[in-house]
Amino acid sequence: MLQQGFILVLSCLGLAQALFLSFYLFTLKKGNRQANKFLAFVLLGLTIRIGKSVFNNYMVLDPWHRNLGISGILMSGPFLWFYGRVLLQKNDHFSKWNYVHLTPFVVFVLFSKLIPNVKNFESYLSYGLVVFHLAIYLILSWVTIFKMVKEANPRLLRWYRAIVIGACLIWCFYLSNFIGFIPFYIGGAILYSILVYGFSYLLLKRHVFALEKYSNSSINRSTSKKILEQIKEAFVDEEIFLNTDISLQKMAEKLEITPRELSQVINENEQKNFSEFVNHYRIKKAKVLLIDPEYSNEKIATVAYDCGFGNVTSFNLAFKAETETTPSKYRTQFRVI
Repeated sequence: MLQQGFILVLSCLGLAQALFLSFYLFTLKKGNRQANKFLAFVLLGLTIRIGKSVFNNYMVLDPWHRNLGISGILMSGPFLWFYGRVLLQKNDHFSKWNYVHLTPFVVFVLFSKLIPNVKNFESYLSYGLVVFHLAIYLILSWVTIFKMVKEANPRLLRWYRAIVIGACLIWCFYLSNFIGFIPFYIGGAILYSILVYGFSYLLLKRHVFALEKYSNSSINRSTSKKILEQIKEAFVDEEIFLNTDISLQKMAEKLEITPRELSQVINENEQKNFSEFVNHYRIKKAKVLLIDPEYSNEKIATVAYDCGFGNVTSFNLAFKAETETTPSKYRTQFRVI
């Protein structure tokens, strides 16, 4: 009894979290709003399907109720593929004609009272077709991933891949349950709970929506890399980071791009904002000067100014953020005697 109660609570927690995420994504106004809504529909469809498993495990459902639950899979598959397309393919025009892929879902819902679900051959056939339907869209999702490996933002690509892997795990579980390989029916709900909380963690950790603000940019992955090389050449060869008045605007003018495009290039490739990117090179220079014998008698403030910092306080904060130690401790630890 205690074990059943624990399984019920764990399953319901996952469903509640998934519904919360769906609501959050539907109402989220930042980032790629279309992509957010598609992801919300993916979660909603899976939640409907998993919710059916939970209810069916603890109470007797009518066949058409079970069919409504199963229909969630027919919703999740297409929206999973839609989500990858609008998230990763910047220039992909998403036509309304794509919604024809939802026809099986609509038909299944409308005829839910007529579709058999009483453990006979026709019932197994209809459910098998639903499982096969999801498999098709999982394959299309993987095709999208492989197609965009060289073009898409790496972090967005990893995020989408994680979601597709999670959907594949759920598909494998229910396929195994369908063919009798895994008899633990409620295990799908437990797996879903684990995946949902895992996705919630990744969502917060990877700042997906911050990256999506560049979804309408005309700069693709290859162009972004070329611009980054130009930036690094200017930083290494000209040491422009030593200028205390360097700014996003001035650097963008030098490269003949917009500040937004410059910010995108650094954010996507280096996972830093412009200030952090500049400070990285300044700290790299400071680490050399701190252990340089010619600077052994110079004050920390001198090193800070010679590396482009406007004051000692900002130098100390940036240095500790980069190296997890202070400039004076670094000098003592690594100074050549």
